[in-house]
Amino acid sequence: MFDQLNALPADPLLGLISAFRDDPNPNKVDLGVGVYRDESGHTPIMTSIQKAAKQHMEKEDSKTYIGPGGVVGFVEGIKQLVLGNESSALSSSRLAGLQTPGGCGALRVGSELLMRLKGELTVWVSDPTWANHIPLINSAGLKIKTYPYFDPSTGAVNFEAMDQKLAEFGPNDIVLLHGCCHNPTGADLSFENWQRIAERASKQGFIPFVDIAYQGLGDGLIEDVKGVRYLSEQIEEMVIATSCSKNFGLYRERVGTLLIQTKDSNQANALQTQIQDVARANYSMSPAYGGFLVDTVLNDSSLRTEWENELNAMAIRVKSLRSGLLEKIQQKDIEKDFSFITQQKGMFTYLGINKQQVRQLRDDFSIYMADSSRINVAGLNTQCLDYVADALKAVL
Repeated sequence: MFDQLNALPADPLLGLISAFRDDPNPNKVDLGVGVYRDESGHTPIMTSIQKAAKQHMEKEDSKTYIGPGGVVGFVEGIKQLVLGNESSALSSSRLAGLQTPGGCGALRVGSELLMRLKGELTVWVSDPTWANHIPLINSAGLKIKTYPYFDPSTGAVNFEAMDQKLAEFGPNDIVLLHGCCHNPTGADLSFENWQRIAERASKQGFIPFVDIAYQGLGDGLIEDVKGVRYLSEQIEEMVIATSCSKNFGLYRERVGTLLIQTKDSNQANALQTQIQDVARANYSMSPAYGGFLVDTVLNDSSLRTEWENELNAMAIRVKSLRSGLLEKIQQKDIEKDFSFITQQKGMFTYLGINKQQVRQLRDDFSIYMADSSRINVAGLNTQCLDYVADALKAVL
């Protein structure tokens, strides 16, 4: 049966991990893998999460299944975190939702649900988008196409081109949107852009599928979802995938949710059974531990305040690294304009250099990044900014 199988090439980003690990250069810099790192290059466990873990372990008395929907308090907490306590969808019970194995699990379950309900759908993703969007959605059987999004010449969203494409969509189209901190470009939609998208979705009937994995790491917990909340209030139906990997630091715990907004509570109740059935066929039950931790943090006023302060400090650090890198680049008298770095949001940016220059940075300076020139800003630290800027000048 397995005689004809050939080994697949290594995932490009995962391959960078091995190459970086084996590189003996003491000045090496890892800007590839998209995890938050502190000044020492470590991905820490948040203090609020450590305290929540202690609380949970002291009271947990069983390891039995918790049910197909996951940790109920966690799911309800995420609904409020994303859409707000004043959400009309929440108050009218128009939201179905369940805990998933990370944001990837949410994207996959949501895609399979859409395929089950209406197979002749096209999912439109931004050009570019997070690489794993493609296999997660495509392997569920849905067609994928791209809409214009990023303008490399400005480092910003080309919303005019995007809006022109949105004008062509109808009820058989799903539009995948990044809720904030666009991965991989860092170029975010403005609130005015979100208003226009809501207007088009309401009139034309396409369904927004919002992937929000970085809430709190841009402009703030509320500011980062202002557009998503507006969209929710203006349209009847939408799908939301969330992740707690970045803003709670729970990468290895795989904690996410799938939320589906419907026209009324009866539809929400029916959809709840459907998404649980899809999940059952994929992985049966979600891992509970991470959900318990987030539930504990969100529902303990002291821990929540501590978590929000920690998250805010992370966001401030990323912004300061953006400013610091731009300042160092400008000091080197590099002709290319990198001012877009401080205009973008979140952990990622495109440097706008070609593959040959990216590989020269890796081969000559041990600075690792994706071939697209996407870098994880949180992989920088104040000690390496000069080194990275000097390297950029050398390859440019």
